[in-house]
Amino acid sequence: MTLNHLSILNYRNITGAELDFSDGINCLIGNNGEGKTNLLDAIYFLSLSKSSFTAQDSLCIRHEAEMMSLGGDYVSEDGTQECIRIGLKRGQKKIMRRGAKAYKRMSEHIGLIPLVLISPDDNLLVSGDSTERRRFLDGVIAQTSAPYLDALSAYNKALQQRNALLKMETEPDPTLLSLWEEEMALHGTVIHEQRKLFIKQFIPVFQATYEAISLHHEEVSLTYESHAGRGDLLDIIRSGRTRDRIVGYSLHGIHRDDLAMTVDGYPLRREASLGQKRTMVLSMKLAQFDFLHKSGSGTTPILLLDDIFDRLDAQRVEQIIELVSSERFGQTFITDTNRDHLDQILSATSRNHKLFSVHAGRIE
Repeated sequence: MTLNHLSILNYRNITGAELDFSDGINCLIGNNGEGKTNLLDAIYFLSLSKSSFTAQDSLCIRHEAEMMSLGGDYVSEDGTQECIRIGLKRGQKKIMRRGAKAYKRMSEHIGLIPLVLISPDDNLLVSGDSTERRRFLDGVIAQTSAPYLDALSAYNKALQQRNALLKMETEPDPTLLSLWEEEMALHGTVIHEQRKLFIKQFIPVFQATYEAISLHHEEVSLTYESHAGRGDLLDIIRSGRTRDRIVGYSLHGIHRDDLAMTVDGYPLRREASLGQKRTMVLSMKLAQFDFLHKSGSGTTPILLLDDIFDRLDAQRVEQIIELVSSERFGQTFITDTNRDHLDQILSATSRNHKLFSVHAGRIE
């Protein structure tokens, strides 16, 4: 998928912009805080119907404005054109349109325009708690499977209802508890099976990507950990009911799933250097690109690279530049404060490219 034209009005610090992009590499140069990341976030919003920064849409409206709008004109590999528009006024729900038709549910849009964002915040994949790694799993699989997204929504609703019963001062109705436990087990099993299948397909691609960046200096692995892998999920959830009642929330279920990461057989969080952790994150996200390319809607994902060279030694930077410059990727957007990195990428590639300067929310 290629984003040919982007319209922005009152998005974060960008007052207005009408931009035409290259179908190859688009480089954004500027100091920190000027708006480079906000431009990438606008592209992200058009693909996933939300910001990568916040779950509160109104925070994306420029401070002095009462509304914001985004528009993207896309073309797929087979020549199909897509026009996506998003409008949001303060105090109202956002409206998102595909062509002239407004979506009834935002989930209907997910997967139409596959996208991968790599940013400094991705470091939480290795340094944060299990929530971040589940968010990664959900973000990848949901772009390729509408049933997965539906199961995840249904599971989270059941979990919320069960937790509300567990928090009650009076003894909760056991019939209601059983009902929500059955719902959790039903949808949780679907989620577990799809996560397990994804990890099986994902690991070889991830390991090959890591080895290419590190020049085979380290071996890495991922292991999927889930309560659902221990036996019947309904039995596991019900067996913890007494303790769950004491703490006031559900201690067992697929909402506790995690990915264990190792480098050379040692836990990544305790043993790895900053460079190794950053390489792990980059490898996971680039492998996500490959997975979406092969398993998604049949179109090449858009790749957003936001300040990716931080905390990498010169050798790893060189390998990243070689990867990004290759024909492996489709349309790519890269931000950096260092013009040297961008010049290296452009000099190493034969792909079409454009260079944009970003200053105080103005893009030229």
